[in-house]
Amino acid sequence: MLKRLIRAWLRHSLQGRPSGPASGGFSFGTRPAAQGGVRPASGDPLAAILKAFRHSEDLVCQPISAGGVACTLVYFETIVDKKTLFAHLIRPLRESSLEAKDLLDGLLGGGLVSIQATRCQDTDQAVSAMLQGQAALLINAGRDGVCLFPVTQYNDRAVTESQHETVIVGPQEAFVENIRTNLALVRHKLKHPDFKVEKYTFGRFTKTETYLVYIQGVCNENVLRDVREKLAQTDVSSVLGASYIAERMQDMPFSPFPMVQYSERPDTLAAALMEGRIGMMIDGTPQSLIVPVTFFSLMQSAEDYYQNFMASTWIRWIRLFFVAMSFLVPSVYVAVTTFHPEIVPANLLQTITAARENIPFPALAEVLIMELIFEGLREAGIRIPRPLGQTVSIIGAIVIGQATVQAGIVSAPTVIVVSITGIASFVIPHFELGLAFRLLRFPLLLLGGLLGMAGLVTGLFILFWHLVSLSSFGVPYMHPVAPLSIRDWKDTFIRINWTRLNLRPEAYRKADDAERLPGHE
Repeated sequence: MLKRLIRAWLRHSLQGRPSGPASGGFSFGTRPAAQGGVRPASGDPLAAILKAFRHSEDLVCQPISAGGVACTLVYFETIVDKKTLFAHLIRPLRESSLEAKDLLDGLLGGGLVSIQATRCQDTDQAVSAMLQGQAALLINAGRDGVCLFPVTQYNDRAVTESQHETVIVGPQEAFVENIRTNLALVRHKLKHPDFKVEKYTFGRFTKTETYLVYIQGVCNENVLRDVREKLAQTDVSSVLGASYIAERMQDMPFSPFPMVQYSERPDTLAAALMEGRIGMMIDGTPQSLIVPVTFFSLMQSAEDYYQNFMASTWIRWIRLFFVAMSFLVPSVYVAVTTFHPEIVPANLLQTITAARENIPFPALAEVLIMELIFEGLREAGIRIPRPLGQTVSIIGAIVIGQATVQAGIVSAPTVIVVSITGIASFVIPHFELGLAFRLLRFPLLLLGGLLGMAGLVTGLFILFWHLVSLSSFGVPYMHPVAPLSIRDWKDTFIRINWTRLNLRPEAYRKADDAERLPGHE
Protein backbone atom coordinates (compact mmCIF):
# COMPACT_ATOMS: atom_id res chain seq x y z
CA MET A 1 0.00 0.00 0.00
CA LEU A 2 2.78 2.45 0.88
CA LYS A 3 4.60 1.68 -2.37
CA ARG A 4 1.45 2.43 -4.40
CA LEU A 5 0.99 5.74 -2.59
CA ILE A 6 4.63 6.68 -3.20
CA ARG A 7 4.36 5.88 -6.92
CA ALA A 8 1.10 7.84 -7.21
CA TRP A 9 2.51 10.97 -5.61
CA LEU A 10 5.74 10.76 -7.58
CA ARG A 11 3.69 10.47 -10.79
CA HIS A 12 1.65 13.46 -9.72
CA SER A 13 4.77 15.50 -8.96
CA LEU A 14 6.16 14.90 -12.43
CA GLN A 15 3.06 16.39 -14.10
CA GLY A 16 3.66 20.12 -14.14
CA ARG A 17 5.19 20.59 -10.68
CA PRO A 18 6.36 24.20 -10.15
CA SER A 19 10.09 24.71 -10.34
CA GLY A 20 10.26 26.11 -6.80
CA PRO A 21 8.27 25.65 -3.60
CA ALA A 22 5.02 27.51 -3.25
CA SER A 23 4.67 30.33 -0.78
CA GLY A 24 4.71 28.83 2.68
CA GLY A 25 5.83 25.56 1.16
CA PHE A 26 7.92 22.73 2.47
CA SER A 27 11.55 21.94 1.63
CA PHE A 28 12.47 18.27 1.53
CA GLY A 29 15.87 16.82 0.87
CA THR A 30 17.47 20.27 1.09
CA ARG A 31 21.15 20.65 0.46
CA PRO A 32 23.55 23.60 0.54
CA ALA A 33 23.36 25.80 -2.52
CA ALA A 34 26.33 27.35 -4.27
CA GLN A 35 25.61 30.80 -2.77
CA GLY A 36 25.52 29.50 0.82
CA GLY A 37 21.73 29.10 1.00
CA VAL A 38 19.54 26.03 0.56
CA ARG A 39 17.44 25.00 -2.38
CA PRO A 40 14.76 22.29 -2.42
CA ALA A 41 15.70 19.07 -4.07
CA SER A 42 13.31 17.12 -6.20
CA GLY A 43 10.74 15.05 -4.41
CA ASP A 44 7.21 15.29 -3.05
CA PRO A 45 6.68 16.05 0.67
CA LEU A 46 4.18 13.27 1.26
CA ALA A 47 6.18 10.82 -0.80
CA ALA A 48 9.29 11.66 1.20
CA ILE A 49 7.49 10.96 4.49
CA LEU A 50 6.04 7.69 3.22
CA LYS A 51 9.43 6.64 1.92
CA ALA A 52 11.09 7.40 5.26
CA PHE A 53 8.51 5.27 7.08
CA ARG A 54 8.18 2.40 4.66
CA HIS A 55 7.57 -1.00 6.30
CA SER A 56 5.85 0.76 9.23
CA GLU A 57 2.60 -1.07 9.87
CA ASP A 58 1.19 1.49 12.33
CA LEU A 59 1.62 4.50 10.02
CA VAL A 60 -1.68 6.13 9.04
CA CYS A 61 -2.05 8.34 5.97
CA GLN A 62 -5.54 9.88 6.15
CA PRO A 63 -6.92 12.22 3.43
CA ILE A 64 -9.02 15.10 4.78
CA SER A 65 -11.04 17.73 2.92
CA ALA A 66 -10.83 21.06 4.75
CA GLY A 67 -13.43 23.27 3.06
CA GLY A 68 -12.52 21.91 -0.35
CA VAL A 69 -8.78 22.05 0.32
CA ALA A 70 -7.12 18.65 -0.06
CA CYS A 71 -5.10 17.80 3.05
CA THR A 72 -3.34 14.67 4.26
CA LEU A 73 -2.90 13.77 7.92
CA VAL A 74 -0.01 11.43 8.64
CA TYR A 75 0.69 9.94 12.07
CA PHE A 76 1.52 6.76 13.99
CA GLU A 77 -1.69 5.39 15.45
CA THR A 78 0.12 3.60 18.28
CA ILE A 79 1.57 6.75 19.90
CA VAL A 80 -1.08 9.42 19.30
CA ASP A 81 -4.24 10.20 21.23
CA LYS A 82 -6.92 9.41 18.67
CA LYS A 83 -9.73 11.06 20.64
CA THR A 84 -7.83 14.34 20.85
CA LEU A 85 -6.83 14.03 17.21
CA PHE A 86 -10.43 13.63 16.03
CA ALA A 87 -12.12 16.08 18.39
CA HIS A 88 -9.61 18.94 18.18
CA LEU A 89 -8.11 18.57 14.72
CA ILE A 90 -10.00 16.41 12.23
CA ARG A 91 -13.50 17.68 13.06
CA PRO A 92 -12.57 21.42 12.95
CA LEU A 93 -10.76 20.85 9.65
CA ARG A 94 -13.79 19.21 8.07
CA GLU A 95 -15.97 22.09 9.23
CA SER A 96 -13.53 24.72 7.93
CA SER A 97 -14.45 26.99 5.02
CA LEU A 98 -11.03 28.62 4.58
CA GLU A 99 -9.21 28.57 1.27
CA ALA A 100 -5.80 27.03 0.86
CA LYS A 101 -3.92 30.31 1.18
CA ASP A 102 -5.67 31.10 4.48
CA LEU A 103 -5.75 27.62 5.96
CA LEU A 104 -2.08 27.58 7.01
CA ASP A 105 -2.38 30.96 8.72
CA GLY A 106 -5.55 29.83 10.47
CA LEU A 107 -3.84 26.72 11.82
CA LEU A 108 -0.70 28.53 12.99
CA GLY A 109 -2.72 31.40 14.49
CA GLY A 110 -4.80 29.07 16.63
CA GLY A 111 -8.13 30.37 15.37
CA LEU A 112 -9.12 27.17 13.61
CA VAL A 113 -8.08 24.38 15.98
CA SER A 114 -7.44 24.31 19.72
CA ILE A 115 -4.16 22.36 19.39
CA GLN A 116 -1.05 24.49 19.10
CA ALA A 117 0.42 24.06 15.62
CA THR A 118 4.08 24.30 14.62
CA ARG A 119 5.19 25.03 11.09
CA CYS A 120 7.45 22.36 9.70
CA GLN A 121 10.46 23.31 7.59
CA ASP A 122 12.17 20.14 6.39
CA THR A 123 12.12 16.38 6.26
CA ASP A 124 14.15 15.73 9.38
CA GLN A 125 11.89 17.91 11.51
CA ALA A 126 8.75 16.15 10.26
CA VAL A 127 10.17 12.66 10.71
CA SER A 128 11.54 13.41 14.18
CA ALA A 129 8.30 15.02 15.33
CA MET A 130 6.16 12.12 14.11
CA LEU A 131 8.38 9.63 15.92
CA GLN A 132 7.72 11.57 19.12
CA GLY A 133 3.95 11.26 18.69
CA GLN A 134 3.05 14.35 16.68
CA ALA A 135 0.72 14.38 13.69
CA ALA A 136 1.76 16.01 10.41
CA LEU A 137 -0.86 17.80 8.33
CA LEU A 138 0.16 18.36 4.69
CA ILE A 139 -1.87 20.99 2.82
CA ASN A 140 -2.15 20.12 -0.88
CA ALA A 141 0.34 17.29 -0.39
CA GLY A 142 2.70 19.67 1.39
CA ARG A 143 3.10 22.19 -1.40
CA ASP A 144 1.13 24.82 0.54
CA GLY A 145 2.71 24.02 3.89
CA VAL A 146 3.02 21.40 6.59
CA CYS A 147 1.94 21.74 10.25
CA LEU A 148 2.82 19.57 13.23
CA PHE A 149 0.39 18.98 16.11
CA PRO A 150 1.41 17.53 19.50
CA VAL A 151 -1.14 14.78 20.14
CA THR A 152 1.16 12.29 21.85
CA GLN A 153 -0.44 9.59 23.95
CA TYR A 154 1.45 8.62 27.12
CA ASN A 155 0.76 5.11 28.35
CA ASP A 156 2.41 5.41 31.75
CA ARG A 157 1.73 3.81 35.09
CA ALA A 158 0.15 5.65 37.98
CA VAL A 159 2.25 7.42 40.60
CA THR A 160 2.92 4.94 43.41
CA GLU A 161 5.15 4.77 46.45
CA SER A 162 8.87 4.28 46.08
CA GLN A 163 10.06 0.69 45.93
CA HIS A 164 13.73 1.37 46.75
CA GLU A 165 13.64 4.47 48.98
CA THR A 166 10.83 3.55 51.31
CA VAL A 167 9.93 5.69 54.30
CA ILE A 168 7.44 5.22 57.11
CA VAL A 169 6.95 8.93 57.75
CA GLY A 170 6.86 11.39 54.85
CA PRO A 171 5.60 11.57 51.25
CA GLN A 172 4.89 8.23 49.61
CA GLU A 173 4.97 9.29 45.95
CA ALA A 174 7.73 8.33 43.54
CA PHE A 175 8.75 9.12 40.00
CA VAL A 176 7.42 7.13 37.05
CA GLU A 177 8.74 6.56 33.52
CA ASN A 178 7.00 9.65 32.08
CA ILE A 179 9.29 12.67 32.32
CA ARG A 180 6.41 15.16 32.20
CA THR A 181 4.67 13.48 35.11
CA ASN A 182 7.94 13.58 37.03
CA LEU A 183 8.42 17.26 36.27
CA ALA A 184 4.89 17.95 37.51
CA LEU A 185 5.67 16.18 40.79
CA VAL A 186 8.70 18.43 41.32
CA ARG A 187 6.76 21.53 40.24
CA HIS A 188 4.28 20.84 43.02
CA LYS A 189 7.18 20.87 45.49
CA LEU A 190 9.00 23.95 44.16
CA LYS A 191 6.53 26.73 43.43
CA HIS A 192 9.09 29.40 42.61
CA PRO A 193 9.96 31.24 39.37
CA ASP A 194 13.69 30.60 39.89
CA PHE A 195 13.13 26.87 39.41
CA LYS A 196 14.52 26.37 35.91
CA VAL A 197 14.22 23.51 33.45
CA GLU A 198 16.48 23.06 30.40
CA LYS A 199 15.73 20.43 27.80
CA TYR A 200 18.26 18.15 26.11
CA THR A 201 17.77 15.28 23.67
CA PHE A 202 20.14 12.30 23.61
CA GLY A 203 20.37 9.21 21.46
CA ARG A 204 20.40 9.09 17.70
CA PHE A 205 17.86 6.25 17.80
CA THR A 206 15.94 6.85 21.02
CA LYS A 207 15.76 10.69 20.99
CA THR A 208 15.43 10.58 24.77
CA GLU A 209 14.36 13.80 26.43
CA THR A 210 16.41 14.89 29.44
CA TYR A 211 15.64 17.82 31.73
CA LEU A 212 18.38 19.71 33.55
CA VAL A 213 16.73 21.22 36.64
CA TYR A 214 18.14 23.71 39.13
CA ILE A 215 17.23 26.80 41.14
CA GLN A 216 18.74 29.89 39.63
CA GLY A 217 20.61 32.00 42.16
CA VAL A 218 20.97 29.04 44.53
CA CYS A 219 23.08 26.54 42.59
CA ASN A 220 26.78 27.08 42.00
CA GLU A 221 27.23 28.59 38.53
CA ASN A 222 30.59 26.85 38.06
CA VAL A 223 29.02 23.44 38.69
CA LEU A 224 26.11 24.31 36.39
CA ARG A 225 28.54 25.26 33.62
CA ASP A 226 30.45 22.00 34.03
CA VAL A 227 27.24 19.99 33.87
CA ARG A 228 26.14 21.79 30.72
CA GLU A 229 29.51 21.15 29.09
CA LYS A 230 29.38 17.44 29.88
CA LEU A 231 25.84 17.17 28.56
CA ALA A 232 26.78 19.05 25.40
CA GLN A 233 29.66 16.60 24.80
CA THR A 234 27.43 13.56 25.24
CA ASP A 235 26.98 11.77 21.91
CA VAL A 236 25.35 8.36 22.15
CA SER A 237 23.24 6.17 19.93
CA SER A 238 20.68 5.40 22.63
CA VAL A 239 19.68 6.33 26.18
CA LEU A 240 17.46 3.77 27.88
CA GLY A 241 18.27 4.51 31.51
CA ALA A 242 19.81 7.02 33.88
CA SER A 243 23.17 5.21 33.97
CA TYR A 244 23.71 5.98 30.27
CA ILE A 245 24.07 9.63 31.31
CA ALA A 246 25.46 9.13 34.82
CA GLU A 247 28.58 7.24 33.72
CA ARG A 248 29.45 10.05 31.32
CA MET A 249 29.17 12.62 34.12
CA GLN A 250 31.87 11.06 36.31
CA ASP A 251 35.34 12.55 36.55
CA MET A 252 36.80 9.23 37.75
CA PRO A 253 34.87 6.49 35.92
CA PHE A 254 37.01 3.65 37.29
CA SER A 255 36.22 4.36 40.93
CA PRO A 256 33.79 1.87 42.52
CA PHE A 257 32.14 4.71 44.43
CA PRO A 258 29.20 6.52 42.83
CA MET A 259 29.88 10.10 41.75
CA VAL A 260 26.19 10.72 41.01
CA GLN A 261 23.25 10.23 43.33
CA TYR A 262 20.23 8.33 42.04
CA SER A 263 16.80 9.06 43.45
CA GLU A 264 13.22 8.19 42.54
CA ARG A 265 11.68 10.50 45.16
CA PRO A 266 10.43 13.99 44.19
CA ASP A 267 11.03 15.32 47.71
CA THR A 268 14.66 14.15 47.66
CA LEU A 269 15.28 15.89 44.35
CA ALA A 270 13.52 19.08 45.52
CA ALA A 271 15.54 19.13 48.77
CA ALA A 272 18.78 18.67 46.81
CA LEU A 273 17.92 21.57 44.52
CA MET A 274 17.26 23.83 47.51
CA GLU A 275 20.67 22.89 48.88
CA GLY A 276 22.23 24.24 45.69
CA ARG A 277 22.67 21.00 43.80
CA ILE A 278 21.61 20.19 40.24
CA GLY A 279 19.27 17.47 39.02
CA MET A 280 18.70 15.58 35.78
CA MET A 281 15.48 13.82 34.81
CA ILE A 282 15.51 11.27 31.98
CA ASP A 283 12.45 10.17 30.06
CA GLY A 284 11.71 6.46 30.29
CA THR A 285 13.15 5.90 33.77
CA PRO A 286 11.92 6.74 37.28
CA GLN A 287 15.46 7.48 38.42
CA SER A 288 16.65 11.09 38.58
CA LEU A 289 20.30 12.12 38.91
CA ILE A 290 21.69 14.60 41.45
CA VAL A 291 25.12 16.26 41.36
CA PRO A 292 27.43 17.05 43.06
CA VAL A 293 27.43 14.28 45.64
CA THR A 294 29.46 13.42 48.73
CA PHE A 295 29.96 10.18 50.62
CA PHE A 296 27.92 11.38 53.58
CA SER A 297 25.03 12.60 51.42
CA LEU A 298 24.75 9.02 50.14
CA MET A 299 24.57 7.85 53.76
CA GLN A 300 21.46 9.94 54.40
CA SER A 301 17.88 8.83 53.94
CA ALA A 302 14.84 10.97 53.19
CA GLU A 303 13.28 9.76 56.42
CA ASP A 304 16.05 11.42 58.43
CA TYR A 305 14.27 14.73 57.87
CA TYR A 306 10.76 13.52 58.70
CA GLN A 307 11.53 11.93 62.08
CA ASN A 308 12.49 13.48 65.38
CA PHE A 309 16.02 14.87 65.14
CA MET A 310 17.27 12.78 68.08
CA ALA A 311 15.96 9.57 66.53
CA SER A 312 17.44 10.55 63.17
CA THR A 313 20.84 11.17 64.77
CA TRP A 314 20.80 7.78 66.48
CA ILE A 315 19.84 6.05 63.23
CA ARG A 316 22.72 7.76 61.43
CA TRP A 317 25.18 6.47 64.02
CA ILE A 318 23.75 2.96 63.64
CA ARG A 319 24.03 3.29 59.87
CA LEU A 320 27.70 4.34 59.97
CA PHE A 321 28.52 1.54 62.40
CA PHE A 322 26.95 -1.14 60.22
CA VAL A 323 28.57 0.27 57.07
CA ALA A 324 31.95 -0.31 58.69
CA MET A 325 30.86 -3.81 59.69
CA SER A 326 29.67 -4.62 56.16
CA PHE A 327 33.22 -4.73 54.77
CA LEU A 328 35.44 -5.04 57.86
CA VAL A 329 33.96 -7.94 59.86
CA PRO A 330 34.93 -10.79 57.46
CA SER A 331 38.44 -9.40 56.98
CA VAL A 332 39.04 -8.88 60.70
CA TYR A 333 37.68 -12.35 61.52
CA VAL A 334 39.97 -14.06 59.01
CA ALA A 335 43.04 -11.99 59.97
CA VAL A 336 42.57 -12.54 63.71
CA THR A 337 41.82 -16.27 63.58
CA THR A 338 44.65 -16.93 61.13
CA PHE A 339 47.47 -14.62 62.25
CA HIS A 340 46.58 -12.99 65.57
CA PRO A 341 44.65 -15.41 67.80
CA GLU A 342 46.39 -13.93 70.87
CA ILE A 343 44.22 -10.78 70.73
CA VAL A 344 41.00 -12.82 71.08
CA PRO A 345 39.70 -13.47 74.62
CA ALA A 346 40.55 -17.00 75.76
CA ASN A 347 36.97 -18.21 76.16
CA LEU A 348 35.93 -16.86 72.74
CA LEU A 349 39.04 -18.28 71.11
CA GLN A 350 38.33 -21.69 72.63
CA THR A 351 34.77 -21.60 71.24
CA ILE A 352 35.94 -20.65 67.75
CA THR A 353 38.70 -23.27 67.80
CA ALA A 354 36.30 -26.01 68.86
CA ALA A 355 33.86 -25.06 66.09
CA ARG A 356 36.63 -25.16 63.46
CA GLU A 357 38.29 -28.32 64.70
CA ASN A 358 37.09 -30.64 61.92
CA ILE A 359 36.73 -28.06 59.15
CA PRO A 360 38.87 -29.03 56.11
CA PHE A 361 39.30 -25.44 54.83
CA PRO A 362 41.25 -22.50 56.23
CA ALA A 363 39.29 -19.52 57.53
CA LEU A 364 39.88 -17.53 54.33
CA ALA A 365 38.39 -20.26 52.13
CA GLU A 366 35.44 -20.68 54.52
CA VAL A 367 34.49 -17.03 54.39
CA LEU A 368 35.00 -16.80 50.63
CA ILE A 369 32.71 -19.80 50.06
CA MET A 370 29.95 -18.40 52.27
CA GLU A 371 30.29 -14.87 50.86
CA LEU A 372 29.90 -16.15 47.31
CA ILE A 373 26.89 -18.26 48.30
CA PHE A 374 25.30 -15.26 50.02
CA GLU A 375 25.89 -13.07 46.95
CA GLY A 376 24.31 -15.75 44.78
CA LEU A 377 21.27 -15.93 47.05
CA ARG A 378 20.95 -12.16 47.01
CA GLU A 379 21.02 -12.09 43.20
CA ALA A 380 18.58 -14.97 42.98
CA GLY A 381 16.18 -13.15 45.27
CA ILE A 382 16.19 -10.21 42.86
CA ARG A 383 15.67 -12.30 39.70
CA ILE A 384 13.00 -14.62 41.09
CA PRO A 385 9.42 -13.27 40.75
CA ARG A 386 8.78 -10.78 43.53
CA PRO A 387 6.21 -12.82 45.56
CA LEU A 388 8.75 -15.64 45.90
CA GLY A 389 12.06 -13.78 45.89
CA GLN A 390 12.27 -12.76 49.54
CA THR A 391 10.97 -16.11 50.78
CA VAL A 392 13.44 -18.07 48.67
CA SER A 393 16.35 -15.88 49.83
CA ILE A 394 15.54 -16.27 53.52
CA ILE A 395 14.79 -20.00 53.38
CA GLY A 396 17.77 -20.64 51.11
CA ALA A 397 20.14 -18.86 53.49
CA ILE A 398 18.83 -20.77 56.51
CA VAL A 399 18.86 -24.18 54.82
CA ILE A 400 22.26 -23.76 53.16
CA GLY A 401 23.83 -22.31 56.30
CA GLN A 402 22.56 -25.11 58.51
CA ALA A 403 23.45 -27.81 55.97
CA THR A 404 27.01 -26.59 55.48
CA VAL A 405 27.60 -26.46 59.24
CA GLN A 406 26.18 -29.96 59.80
CA ALA A 407 28.21 -31.30 56.90
CA GLY A 408 31.40 -29.90 58.41
CA ILE A 409 32.21 -27.75 55.38
CA VAL A 410 32.18 -24.43 57.24
CA SER A 411 32.02 -23.54 60.91
CA ALA A 412 29.15 -21.90 62.76
CA PRO A 413 31.19 -18.72 63.56
CA THR A 414 31.81 -18.24 59.84
CA VAL A 415 28.08 -18.45 59.09
CA ILE A 416 27.42 -15.89 61.83
CA VAL A 417 30.09 -13.52 60.48
CA VAL A 418 28.78 -13.72 56.90
CA SER A 419 25.18 -13.29 58.07
CA ILE A 420 26.04 -10.16 60.05
CA THR A 421 27.94 -8.81 57.07
CA GLY A 422 25.00 -9.42 54.74
CA ILE A 423 22.51 -7.77 57.08
CA ALA A 424 24.82 -4.79 57.58
CA SER A 425 25.06 -4.21 53.83
CA PHE A 426 21.28 -3.71 53.63
CA VAL A 427 21.49 -0.78 56.05
CA ILE A 428 23.16 1.46 53.44
CA PRO A 429 20.42 3.77 52.08
CA HIS A 430 21.67 3.97 48.48
CA PHE A 431 22.13 0.80 46.47
CA GLU A 432 25.08 2.12 44.44
CA LEU A 433 27.13 2.86 47.56
CA GLY A 434 26.22 -0.50 49.05
CA LEU A 435 27.37 -2.20 45.85
CA ALA A 436 30.72 -0.43 46.11
CA PHE A 437 31.30 -1.79 49.61
CA ARG A 438 30.21 -5.27 48.50
CA LEU A 439 32.91 -5.18 45.84
CA LEU A 440 35.60 -3.86 48.20
CA ARG A 441 34.83 -6.56 50.76
CA PHE A 442 36.66 -9.20 48.71
CA PRO A 443 40.03 -7.44 48.19
CA LEU A 444 40.09 -6.52 51.90
CA LEU A 445 39.24 -10.13 52.75
CA LEU A 446 42.15 -11.38 50.66
CA LEU A 447 44.54 -8.86 52.25
CA GLY A 448 43.45 -9.89 55.74
CA GLY A 449 43.64 -13.59 54.93
CA LEU A 450 47.07 -13.45 53.28
CA LEU A 451 48.88 -10.69 55.20
CA GLY A 452 46.98 -10.43 58.47
CA MET A 453 46.23 -7.12 60.18
CA ALA A 454 49.17 -5.47 58.42
CA GLY A 455 47.59 -6.19 55.04
CA LEU A 456 44.15 -5.08 56.26
CA VAL A 457 45.47 -1.78 57.63
CA THR A 458 47.33 -1.18 54.37
CA GLY A 459 44.15 -1.81 52.40
CA LEU A 460 42.16 0.58 54.61
CA PHE A 461 44.82 3.25 54.17
CA ILE A 462 44.64 2.88 50.38
CA LEU A 463 40.84 2.99 50.55
CA PHE A 464 40.83 6.19 52.60
CA TRP A 465 43.44 7.76 50.32
CA HIS A 466 41.24 6.96 47.34
CA LEU A 467 38.15 8.44 49.02
CA VAL A 468 39.83 11.74 49.93
CA SER A 469 41.20 12.05 46.39
CA LEU A 470 37.74 11.83 44.82
CA SER A 471 35.65 14.84 43.90
CA SER A 472 32.28 15.31 42.27
CA PHE A 473 32.18 18.44 40.07
CA GLY A 474 34.81 20.08 42.24
CA VAL A 475 33.22 19.09 45.56
CA PRO A 476 35.46 16.89 47.78
CA TYR A 477 33.88 13.47 48.15
CA MET A 478 34.62 13.22 51.89
CA HIS A 479 33.38 16.69 52.80
CA PRO A 480 32.94 17.73 55.65
CA VAL A 481 35.63 15.39 57.02
CA ALA A 482 38.27 16.08 54.38
CA PRO A 483 38.47 19.03 54.12
CA LEU A 484 37.26 19.62 57.64
CA SER A 485 34.10 21.71 58.04
CA ILE A 486 32.75 21.47 61.57
CA ARG A 487 29.77 23.66 60.72
CA ASP A 488 28.38 21.05 58.30
CA TRP A 489 28.62 18.28 60.88
CA LYS A 490 25.22 19.33 62.19
CA ASP A 491 23.69 17.58 59.16
CA THR A 492 26.26 14.83 58.73
CA PHE A 493 26.98 12.83 61.86
CA ILE A 494 23.98 14.36 63.60
CA ARG A 495 20.73 15.86 62.39
CA ILE A 496 20.19 19.03 64.36
CA ASN A 497 16.77 20.52 65.10
CA TRP A 498 15.04 22.22 62.17
CA THR A 499 15.12 25.57 63.98
CA ARG A 500 18.93 25.55 63.66
CA LEU A 501 19.23 23.72 60.37
CA ASN A 502 18.95 26.91 58.34
CA LEU A 503 22.23 27.12 56.39
CA ARG A 504 23.06 25.47 53.11
CA PRO A 505 25.93 22.96 53.12
CA GLU A 506 29.23 24.70 52.52
CA ALA A 507 30.16 22.17 49.84
CA TYR A 508 27.28 23.13 47.54
CA ARG A 509 26.66 26.81 48.12
CA LYS A 510 27.99 29.67 46.01
CA ALA A 511 30.92 31.73 47.19
CA ASP A 512 28.74 34.85 47.46
CA ASP A 513 25.67 33.00 48.73
CA ALA A 514 23.64 34.33 51.63
CA GLU A 515 23.95 30.75 52.90
CA ARG A 516 20.40 30.47 54.22
CA LEU A 517 17.99 27.83 53.04
CA PRO A 518 14.69 28.94 51.46
CA GLY A 519 12.20 29.75 54.19
CA HIS A 520 14.93 30.97 56.60
CA GLU A 521 15.77 34.30 55.01
